[in-house]
Amino acid sequence: MSWPLYMPTAALTFAVAVGASAASPTLGAEPGRQTLDETFAPYAELLDRHLLEKALPNGGLVSAFDYQAALDHPETEALLQEQDQLLALFDRASLDERQRAVAFWLNTYNYFMLAHILSNPRNGELVGSVRDYGHLFNPYRVFSQNHFDIGGRKFSLSEIENEILLGDDYRALGWKDARVHFAVNCASVGCPPLRTELYRPDNVDALLAENTRRALRTPRHFELRGDTLYLTELFDWYEEHFVAEQGSVKAWLRAHGEDAVVEAVDRARRIRHTAYDWQLNRPENFPEFSD
Repeated sequence: MSWPLYMPTAALTFAVAVGASAASPTLGAEPGRQTLDETFAPYAELLDRHLLEKALPNGGLVSAFDYQAALDHPETEALLQEQDQLLALFDRASLDERQRAVAFWLNTYNYFMLAHILSNPRNGELVGSVRDYGHLFNPYRVFSQNHFDIGGRKFSLSEIENEILLGDDYRALGWKDARVHFAVNCASVGCPPLRTELYRPDNVDALLAENTRRALRTPRHFELRGDTLYLTELFDWYEEHFVAEQGSVKAWLRAHGEDAVVEAVDRARRIRHTAYDWQLNRPENFPEFSD
């Protein structure tokens, strides 16, 4: 199995995985008990201003973030600082039920990914790919760096995705869900779409289902050519997650795809994987936004 270099295998302790922590500093009364709308208000403003979504004729969805417009906006730096502070003061012990916890970590991952790009240009210019933060021997270094302060503890993006959301402790709690692969966004063209809507306890399951279903209607993630099914490399890198849930990748696709996906899976005699497109997910890199 082919795995990108940034993916770790160790699991967090139970306390960290479900969010137990010492009391965090406060801004007013109990910031950790805020709604996720309150916790992620600055991030939601960035999405509302600069994220573009485009529905495809077959029901698929693509999205792109206009980083340059965000950099040019006079309020972006203040929004980033405010969001960073809210997360640094967040009480992880408040993540005591599945929907709230999963929604929180999805928003957190996606925010920190785009915030890192906005805050770390190279030679005054946007990077062309998240791999530009790495080097020859580890192009995916950005995912493993402990840059991101959540409740007074530094996390990496890989830890959030692979050791919390998809880790052993969430599996033991019954919270692990392979659809997470279609909700975390690595700021690349090959990623499933970032959404303008925040993940919340009351919509996280519906959005996980919708994002998975609509990503599978795009050729970057799913395409039948003849009798060969071409899938995103997510199904190669994380095959064991999909197999653990449904017994096989094909069975997982049947369980989560629309009728057209199920029909294509049934017709396919072999599976290949489409090379992941690591270009930055800005509008200029999507032909869908060139119209």
